[in-house]
Amino acid sequence: MNQQHTPVKAAPSSSGHVTADGLNLHFLDYGGAGRPAMLCVHGGAAHAHWFDFVAAAFTADYHVRALDQRGHGDSDWADPPEYSTARLAADLHEVTEQLDLRDFVLVAHSMGGMVSLNYAATYPGRLGRLVIVDSTLRLTDDRAGMMRERGARQSSYDTLDDLAARYKLMPSGSSAPAEVVGHIARHAGRQSADGRWRHKFDRNVYAQRNSIDGVSCFAKIAVPTLLVKGATSARISPEIYAEVTAVAPHVELVEVHGSDHHVTLDNPAAFVEVVQAFLKRHA
Repeated sequence: MNQQHTPVKAAPSSSGHVTADGLNLHFLDYGGAGRPAMLCVHGGAAHAHWFDFVAAAFTADYHVRALDQRGHGDSDWADPPEYSTARLAADLHEVTEQLDLRDFVLVAHSMGGMVSLNYAATYPGRLGRLVIVDSTLRLTDDRAGMMRERGARQSSYDTLDDLAARYKLMPSGSSAPAEVVGHIARHAGRQSADGRWRHKFDRNVYAQRNSIDGVSCFAKIAVPTLLVKGATSARISPEIYAEVTAVAPHVELVEVHGSDHHVTLDNPAAFVEVVQAFLKRHA
């Protein structure tokens, strides 16, 4: 693998929409129509553009799309709020049916990884290969409580420039270049009716978080599965991986150097390399 970050540009994309549970869900289409499908799912408080710096590397072989989950990006918010992992997984199931995805590749980061684990375990039959990127596979009560506290915070800004200037990736520790973070930030804000700029994601996504054990899902997942760990991230520990392989020996683990939790932003070139290698092994 390369030992340095390779500068990349954000991939162009077009917008599409599907409906799940009565909500309008937005997705980005990076191209590759007619090829096998790849669907990308972002993490909590994020959006589909998190994949802008890796998507183009896959379009020669796949039709690549990235979903804005409910309450995120340019998708509808749930009213009343409903953001349970089971509901988000059901959304994902409806999306795969509407887009008629079959034997597809699912790439999911952080909270999206937990949603995708639940999806893969609950709705077998369509998924072909699964890539989970630096997800907390067992969300404890303490960590869920911290997220609920974060969900209670509100903030607004005079301008989009102001929002972007104060934008920070959470957790800290990212090595993503400033221009990459700026790109993500500018897709993270929306102007409200009062003229103020606010983050696009619904704070209730965090306010409703509860503990969940994703490790148990692996026993029901038979498709080739890759866990991608950021080199300096502690989320997929050796102990957790041992628990996973105890119930699912086929699950592979790879570490991406030069990255923390936000792997697709920190070192997109190395991320692409390890995922492409996995997909070729399980073509």
